[in-house]
Amino acid sequence: MTSSTQSPTRPSGSSTPLPELPDEVVTRALLREVALPRTAGGDPGTIALITLDNGRDHTRPTTLGPAGLASLDSALDGAAELVAAGRVRAVAITGKPFFFLAGADLTMAASGATVATSAEHAREIAVAIGRRGHDVLRRLGELGVPSFAFVNGVALGGGVEVALHCTYRTISSGVPALALPECFLGILPGWGGTYLLPRLIGVERALEVIIANPMQNNRMLNGRKAFDLGIADAMFEPADFLERSLVWAAEVLTGVRSVERAEVSDDEASWAAAVAEARAGAELKFHGAAPAYPRALDLVALARTADRDTAFEAESQSLADLIVSPQFANSLYAFDLVNKRAKRPVGVPSASLARPVTKVGVVGAGLMATQLATLFLRRLKVPVALTDLDADRVTRGVEAVRSEIRSQAAKGRIRGDEANRLEALVSGSVEAAEAFAGADLVIEAVFEELEVKKQVLAAVERVVSPECVLMTNTSSLSVSAMAAELEHPERVVGFHFFNPVAVLPLVEVVRAERTDDATLATAFAVGKGLRKSCVLVADAPAFVVNRLLTRFLGEVTAAVDEGTPVEVADAALEPLGLPMSPFTLLQLVGPAVALHVAETMHAAYPDRFGVSQTLRSLVAAGRTGVFTWGMDGKPYVDEETRALFVQGEAPSSAEQVRERALSALGQECALMLSEGVVAEAADIDLCMLLGAGWPFHLGGITPYLRRSGHLPRTG
Repeated sequence: MTSSTQSPTRPSGSSTPLPELPDEVVTRALLREVALPRTAGGDPGTIALITLDNGRDHTRPTTLGPAGLASLDSALDGAAELVAAGRVRAVAITGKPFFFLAGADLTMAASGATVATSAEHAREIAVAIGRRGHDVLRRLGELGVPSFAFVNGVALGGGVEVALHCTYRTISSGVPALALPECFLGILPGWGGTYLLPRLIGVERALEVIIANPMQNNRMLNGRKAFDLGIADAMFEPADFLERSLVWAAEVLTGVRSVERAEVSDDEASWAAAVAEARAGAELKFHGAAPAYPRALDLVALARTADRDTAFEAESQSLADLIVSPQFANSLYAFDLVNKRAKRPVGVPSASLARPVTKVGVVGAGLMATQLATLFLRRLKVPVALTDLDADRVTRGVEAVRSEIRSQAAKGRIRGDEANRLEALVSGSVEAAEAFAGADLVIEAVFEELEVKKQVLAAVERVVSPECVLMTNTSSLSVSAMAAELEHPERVVGFHFFNPVAVLPLVEVVRAERTDDATLATAFAVGKGLRKSCVLVADAPAFVVNRLLTRFLGEVTAAVDEGTPVEVADAALEPLGLPMSPFTLLQLVGPAVALHVAETMHAAYPDRFGVSQTLRSLVAAGRTGVFTWGMDGKPYVDEETRALFVQGEAPSSAEQVRERALSALGQECALMLSEGVVAEAADIDLCMLLGAGWPFHLGGITPYLRRSGHLPRTG
């Protein structure tokens, strides 16, 4: 079973026109003839090479909208003429530097709803999008000669499907991202992906790409992983990728090289078992709240026996159903926030005010401090110095950073020479004056206690220059209070990371009462250098993410304190498809940390934030959480832990717990907006998407709460 099955006739497509996109950045398909190098097998002749290019630099990915599809179709007409005239022996397609193709232009689907005259018309347009994509892309495999995809850069969604329609594929080892992210966005691979991929690499591997990776916060493959999965037939280094790909194609065409692929089984039982396992995983994670996953699984199941035309039409119909669904509209809103607003944060002073950062200091050498040091080291590539209370801690901290660098090098993520240079850039000392000499930025990552942090910042201020930016990684404390007694409080800013630091993209940048523009601009410039998404927040207790999570968790634990069984309370939010249940979140955060934040918030807002007696009992007993995981991988509450619960006799139903938690979140969002904690509701949404894993399929938290009646539309 292969991906090169040919159809004798070109399908008729759809009579419904695609919506025009006035602002479409058109990807042009540029056709030229290229003479292939001679091989031991003879003269391979000429290949028709199509290059996809939108005329923009690497900051604007290539996508296919209506005009882009038309351009590709026209280029394929030209290629077909060359084939018919006997002028070329094959056709190939590649991309501009750094990008093969980033998929379909999502605004094409969104605009369909805008121009539609009815719900039925909107669906007709959505069907047309699927059919038009199939109609054009499948021509790559139906030209009567072999076709090659030279995947030279990022390939997402429709970009991967372009490659799958070809007979052969090469890939650059430098490709940073290859994925079918559609289910993550509330739709599904609708231009052949659900049919072609499982028939190329097998159903289990295909489900990893189509289902499992989108479920893991839209995880991407790199070039090597894609090659290892069998998506590409050959892999070459970026420096001479196109030249090597042309040589490889010439060898294939002249018979010098044969292309071997693993045999793909279409055994009914194993195929069904793989689909069933993936379906169970999606149900466990989303509880039916994300319909794109089961629809995609239906199509993968169909791919085992369906012919190409039947499978492609089923894709178009399923894609249409999802395009006109609320889930896709929600996902588009979230996608727009993450890809646009996150890159242009609101309220940031001019970047020209930012000071250069040539050395970074980190106060502390524990887990969080070493994570921060490693990130600054890897991204900024400047000297990083750690301090702590004693030499042993400093030594362990420095070694932890160097060990992580070596680990990344062993995985091929850092070159050996660069790893050696980075290891040499990290140092440590118990003497702050020695460690921070010449530092332009110092960040503290010590115990979450206000007086401790005030003392630390005061000590640092005495040994650094007046221009050195002082950052605090506090998760809930007042940055203004920390800076109040300093000589230069204007150079103090909150810079709140989320754990794990290397993974979660959000940083809440906290402007204290006296933080000046230069400090704030420097913080945002550093955040950009760290490849983080920064959101400006006011200096309010727990800022945005922790404030909402603490209120949310507080209401659920309060229900348990009142007598609700923990299993009922923990499952109450399942219909939302959140990334984890409340008490799994508690396990991740740790009861001691959760208690500390709850007490901080209770002190600030005693009428809304309580402190659970059960939580106090868990901390006092040294418990790491509520659950124990059994041999079957499922969580349960053991009897010793259950005996620690302090419960009343007023239990709630799951629906009541859910309503209570959502109402609390709505109230807190409204208050944050009225207090000016963020500039707009979109910033709350962005913080929760990037810092708390709020699901894309729900859209932002504030529109979700408005739709469900828990947040006033004027809020």
